Amino acid sequence: MNSRGFAIFAVFMVQLLYGLNYTIAKGVMNENYIKPFGFVLLRVAGATILFWLMSLFLPKQKVDKKDYFKFFIAAIFGVVINMLFFFKGLEYTSPIHASSIMIIVPIIILVLSSIMLKEKVTNLKILGVILGVIGALILTIYGKSARPGDNVPLGNLLILLNAISYSIYVILIKKLTAKYHPFTFIKWLFLFGLIILIPFGYNELDAVEWQSFKPYTTFSVLFVIIGATFGTYLFNPIALNKLKASTVGIFIYLQPVIAGLFALAMGVDFIDAVKIIAMLVIFLGVYLVSKKSKKST
Repeated sequence: MNSRGFAIFAVFMVQLLYGLNYTIAKGVMNENYIKPFGFVLLRVAGATILFWLMSLFLPKQKVDKKDYFKFFIAAIFGVVINMLFFFKGLEYTSPIHASSIMIIVPIIILVLSSIMLKEKVTNLKILGVILGVIGALILTIYGKSARPGDNVPLGNLLILLNAISYSIYVILIKKLTAKYHPFTFIKWLFLFGLIILIPFGYNELDAVEWQSFKPYTTFSVLFVIIGATFGTYLFNPIALNKLKASTVGIFIYLQPVIAGLFALAMGVDFIDAVKIIAMLVIFLGVYLVSKKSKKST
C-alpha cells in the first residue's frame, strides 16, 4: 500500500474507531461499571502510558521551556474539558445525537478562527454556520433517546460544549503541531491532561468493582483506551501528514453514519424523521463551511 493509500486507511480508521466508541463507551457507563469521570481518567492514564512507551523507540526532540505552558493549556481544552464533557454528555444522550453534534466541529472552528485569528468568513460559510446550529437545535429540542433514563437536552448541551472545547484546542495547537513531531506533542499533552484529571476522576475510578466485569466489559474498556484514544491519536497525524486538511475533513461525515449503524445494530438507538432531518441540515451546514471559495486569494 502506498503512503497516500495508507493515509486514507488511517483517516478511515479514525472515523471507524470514533464511530464505534459512542455505543461501546456509553454501554460501560450506563451499566454502571465505571462512571464517566472515572472512565476518562482510566482512558487518559492508559493512553498516556502507551504514548510514553512508544516514544522510547522514536527520535528524541527537545522542547522549549516556554512551550510547556502551551502544552498545559492545550491539555485543559484538548484532554480535560473535552473528554469530561464528552463522556458525561454521552451518558445522557444517544450515540446518534452525540455523533451528529460532534461533526459541527468544523463550523465551530470557523467561528472561533474568525474571532481569534481574524480570518475572513464568506456569506456561504455564514449560511453553513446557521444551518449547523439549526440542525443541532432540532436534535436537542425534538430528539428522543431509546434509553428511558437519558436526559437528551443536557447530554446534547454537554456534547456541544465538548465540541467547542475541542475546537479551541485545535486553534491553540496550530503552531505547536508545526513545530514539534506529533508524538512529542501528544505524549506531553496527555501527561499534563492526566495530572489535571486525577482530582476529577480519582474517586469514581477508585469505586470501580473490577471483579464484576464481564468479558465484553473488559473488551469495551480496552477498546476505548487502545482503539478510540491511542489508535485515533496515532492515525490522525499520519493522515494529516499525507493528505490535505480538506480531504481529512470530508471523512468526518462517516462518523455519524458508522455510529448510527452500529448503535442500530446493537439495539441501543433508533432512527426517526427528526434525527434524519437534523443530520441532513448539519451535513449541509458542514459542507458549506468546508467548501472552498472559487476565487483565488
